[in-house]
Amino acid sequence: MTVTLADVAARAQVSPATVSRVLNGNYPVAASTRERVLKAVDELDYVLNGPASSLAAATSDLVGILVNDIADPFFGIMASAIQAEIGGPGGRAGGERLAVVCNTGGSPERELTYLTLLQRQRAAAVVLTGGAMEDAPHAAAVAAKLRKLAEAGTRVVLCGRPPAPETGAIALAFDNRGGAQRLTEHLIGLGHRRLGYIAGPEERTTTRHRLEGHRAALAAAGIPEDQAWTVHGRYDRTSGYEATLELLRRDPSLTAVVAANDSVAMGACAALRESGLRIPQDVSVAGFDDLPFSLDAVPALTTVRLPLAEAGARAGRIAMGREDAPPGGIATVRGELMVRGSSAAPRRTAPATA
Repeated sequence: MTVTLADVAARAQVSPATVSRVLNGNYPVAASTRERVLKAVDELDYVLNGPASSLAAATSDLVGILVNDIADPFFGIMASAIQAEIGGPGGRAGGERLAVVCNTGGSPERELTYLTLLQRQRAAAVVLTGGAMEDAPHAAAVAAKLRKLAEAGTRVVLCGRPPAPETGAIALAFDNRGGAQRLTEHLIGLGHRRLGYIAGPEERTTTRHRLEGHRAALAAAGIPEDQAWTVHGRYDRTSGYEATLELLRRDPSLTAVVAANDSVAMGACAALRESGLRIPQDVSVAGFDDLPFSLDAVPALTTVRLPLAEAGARAGRIAMGREDAPPGGIATVRGELMVRGSSAAPRRTAPATA
């Protein structure tokens, strides 16, 4: 049975005219009303401009790129590389494709809304970047969206994101566990035994995977948990600053700080210097991602280089059908340990106890 605009209006408890305004975007509608209409559209699987069967094989020249925060260089680098592969002729009738960057701001609701909008626009491809939310209902909702997109002929690529089995999505997954383990092993190999770790938000897969790699290195070296504090925060400089002060409060004798990413590491460096500590003479610091400013830090930041631009470009080519998908639809993208001046053998000793 074909779902009509009147059905959507009844489900959302608005008039058909309001539904039309929301879908066409040509008239201002209250945000709460708009969200209610979009929810009804999604629940009823309503397809604009005719029955779904007539559109199943038709896609537009639109390509969606979902990012958590476009102001974060991690996402900006990938989005730029993806868009570079999407630009130029190759769309329907040889025309240009339009790449749209969708900034979710870390909101699960916005992520689902953008996927719904891209489905409605019959996007030729959708690329989702970065980690996923660690929430079972949300993961199921996203998986359902990805399946609908793939079934409608949209190429779906996950770049730096864990695989989504049985959705038809192709995954280029970063080896966050392995990179984090090698980074901590480097510090342990220098002689560090009292390490503080600044993790990202607990609800993100990237956070869990990097923390698992860090803890695997600690366990292999026999370092107990009470010598390796962990503080969670956001993936930004302010969080790194605040978390480092908390780590120093918990353990004034720590000799190394491992940060969830390079932005967090820069905040950690600022907090250490303001606390009268030298890097790396008193405390070593390490980051993750190897963002452009890592080399310009003083001293240059020891980190794990993720090939963000290369992975983004590959995702773009796969999304456009110019490169074959990896075997099984999944490829692991490994990082490279970059040892620089911010890490060295520990020179601090634990204070004497009474």
